[in-house]
Amino acid sequence: MINGKGMFWPDAMSGPTEAQKKQIARRYGAFLHFGINTFNDLEWSDGTLPVSSYAPDQIDADSWVRTVYEAGMNFVILITKHHDGFCMWDTKTTDYSVRMSPNRTDVVAEVAKACRKYGISFGLYYSLWDRNAVSYREDFAQGYISYMLRQLEELLDGRYGDVCELWFDGPWDKLCPEWRYDLIYDLVKRYQPDCQIGINHTIGNPGYGDPEEQFKPFNQHEGDPIRNFPCDFRLWDPHPTRDGADTDPKHFTWEEERYYLPFEMTVCSKAGFSWFNSSVYQDKEQMDPAYIAACYRKMASQDNIMVVNLPPDVHGRLSACDVENILKVADMLGIRRKV
Repeated sequence: MINGKGMFWPDAMSGPTEAQKKQIARRYGAFLHFGINTFNDLEWSDGTLPVSSYAPDQIDADSWVRTVYEAGMNFVILITKHHDGFCMWDTKTTDYSVRMSPNRTDVVAEVAKACRKYGISFGLYYSLWDRNAVSYREDFAQGYISYMLRQLEELLDGRYGDVCELWFDGPWDKLCPEWRYDLIYDLVKRYQPDCQIGINHTIGNPGYGDPEEQFKPFNQHEGDPIRNFPCDFRLWDPHPTRDGADTDPKHFTWEEERYYLPFEMTVCSKAGFSWFNSSVYQDKEQMDPAYIAACYRKMASQDNIMVVNLPPDVHGRLSACDVENILKVADMLGIRRKV
């Protein structure tokens, strides 16, 4: 609702909102890490990789989402821009995007279309940190904040349909107030009222870098401070919550008011900290499907959400080993769908 300041703030309350209930009911989804890093054998890059290096021979978004559907998942989170600043949609804000690459396919549009086809909810990841934008380094408070809001408007103004979730990352480089989360939250809710907003490293005391160890999900307690406010759910990849349905707190504090925040856990399909598809990624062992299934059950018992990372390769397809593994999980859980 709109408060006295004219902003779309969340209400302080003891239980989940209707939009939070819908998010909790989605329960299980897929993270799709795909971008310029995929074509340079990297997890992170610094914003200087040439646009020409992004050159998939196809973008088989239909098969990505078909796998998500068959695996019993209910939503996707697609990388729109990672820390390198390379944009996966036909943006007018920068030339560092698919629009200027050898394959100009608007990946956001293709995944959104596939989600509509298979009845899968559509969510987006967006990196706050941008290592390519000159304004980030030279005019952050005015130039970059304006640039970021223009990009978010392109993603959320309806051209890609309904967006169920927005997953923000990379806040560690600035103090929390510098990011103007108030403006971000207002913009998102004006265009997509039910879109749930999460900001990585949600809980903790404001500051630079990662919050203290005591605020990791497995250490959190009722009433802990909200580091990145306003938001609708908690993030801190790839850490789990504490064991036990009654041990995961849900009420956290901002300016002496308490807010209900479920947690979304991220699990990699490959062992370790593995996001983009690379030669290192391919050499890693698959995550034990029994572990993924156990995480799913745990999150469900705690009224939380879980996503499994399934990164497409340089040919614009999911790795066969990832597909096989996630379908094993679906069979273990009894949620596999026919396609």
